[in-house]
Amino acid sequence: MQRTTLLSVAVSTLLLAGPAFAQDTPPAMTPEMQAMMEAYQKAGTPGMEHGRLASMAGTYDLVVKSWHAPGAPPSTDPGTATRRMILGNRVMLEEVTSQMMGQPFSGQGLHGFDNVTGKYWGTWNDSMSTGLMVSEGTCDAELTCTYTGTHHDPVTKQPQSSRMTTRWTDKNTEVFEMYGPGPDGRETKMMEITYKRRP
Repeated sequence: MQRTTLLSVAVSTLLLAGPAFAQDTPPAMTPEMQAMMEAYQKAGTPGMEHGRLASMAGTYDLVVKSWHAPGAPPSTDPGTATRRMILGNRVMLEEVTSQMMGQPFSGQGLHGFDNVTGKYWGTWNDSMSTGLMVSEGTCDAELTCTYTGTHHDPVTKQPQSSRMTTRWTDKNTEVFEMYGPGPDGRETKMMEITYKRRP
């Protein structure tokens, strides 16, 4: 639906611009069309929140802790992550390589801020799944964040929610934590990743 709306606006803009190219005169716009154009421009303009995301760019060394059962000690694996801004500094792309349960692991996420909803958002997919996690949340000025993400559980085939938090212990160290339902349905810690940015 959103893609259809954006496509409609783009087509309408091109149709309006067509006569302008032919006649070198700007097309007449109704107040409603002008308001729509301004709303889309405002929605698509990077702001302070996108600058905060840009401050996270760099290459990181990771310590990945995974809990496979409540109360059991976590497994610990090293990894690396690279973060860079794309789409005209509107979205941050994160690429991760590590290991999971003794197997090579790679993942890719997008992180952004939606000017329309006023929320931060993220997507995640990796080499252990063909699905996609989509999350939304809030962050403060120091990028201490809380997200809720949803993906489809491979066993039950049903949507499953996870809670994720991030916090910076110093300007180059971030701690990510992920919580989800345990065997008894109660929330349990599933993962912790410490990011250390390289100089």
